[in-house]
Amino acid sequence: MRDTAVLHSEDRAAVLVEALPYIQDYYGQTVVIKYGGNAMVNEELKEAVIRDIVLLSLIGVRVAVVHGGGPEISGMLKKIGKESRFIKGLRYTDRETMDIVQMVLCGKINKDLVTLLSAAGGRGMGVGGMDGGLFTAKKLEDEDGTDYGYVGEITEVNPAPVTDLMDAGYIPVVSTVARGEDQDTCYNINADTAAAKLAIALKAKKLILLTDVRGLLRDPKDENSLIRSLKVSEVPALIRAGAVSGGMIPKVGCCVEAVRGGVERANIQDGRVKHSVLMELLSDDGVGTMIH
Repeated sequence: MRDTAVLHSEDRAAVLVEALPYIQDYYGQTVVIKYGGNAMVNEELKEAVIRDIVLLSLIGVRVAVVHGGGPEISGMLKKIGKESRFIKGLRYTDRETMDIVQMVLCGKINKDLVTLLSAAGGRGMGVGGMDGGLFTAKKLEDEDGTDYGYVGEITEVNPAPVTDLMDAGYIPVVSTVARGEDQDTCYNINADTAAAKLAIALKAKKLILLTDVRGLLRDPKDENSLIRSLKVSEVPALIRAGAVSGGMIPKVGCCVEAVRGGVERANIQDGRVKHSVLMELLSDDGVGTMIH
């Protein structure tokens, strides 16, 4: 009988051998990861994602992290006695809320993530959407006249602040606040949208949206109906069939926009699965739904 330790070592070696062609494929390439959901608030999952990002950076993948911070913003608003209000899934952002958004996203969350990356052996560097003109936006306006307050729609991306950091060996950690082009203010930007726009501007090979579901389900009530691969041209039919509905519509829309903008592949995947980032990028199986 072979020694158990040897068998375990062989299993670990097999994993590394399987990862080799993917490491070669992604070496020197850019991957944008939108970090949010449970992966951002559960300490065990948070540690796993951070380690995944650091490992990717150490093997030569250029990783940019875009983060939201909905629960933290809601928590801070509650502390000051202000109720969170959402319209069509977007946070209504008045002037006071915008101040809180800027403080939480560009301050606490951004610097906490940079600290975690450094503690795991990476070189994180925070960059706000207003820094170096990274994101420019105008007030978001729907055709029906819905008012979201200081919620913005990105009109321009200047990727230089992010590419400069990656060129210097850093992992950029991007907060989603933008400078207004239509008025002297800053805007709150949806993190999925910001990640897609940044991925296009960076000519990224891959966009990953971490969320709290397995991916896109053909039957939203059946966890086993995961759609593993999807062409952009197939999306409208799925929307008509009801497979893409509710909060999944804007996420899929971001992926479609990214792919049409030149990103090779975009993934919606479960951030509740430990090391899902590495599983998607460096294994044969992958996770979630890949749109291409």
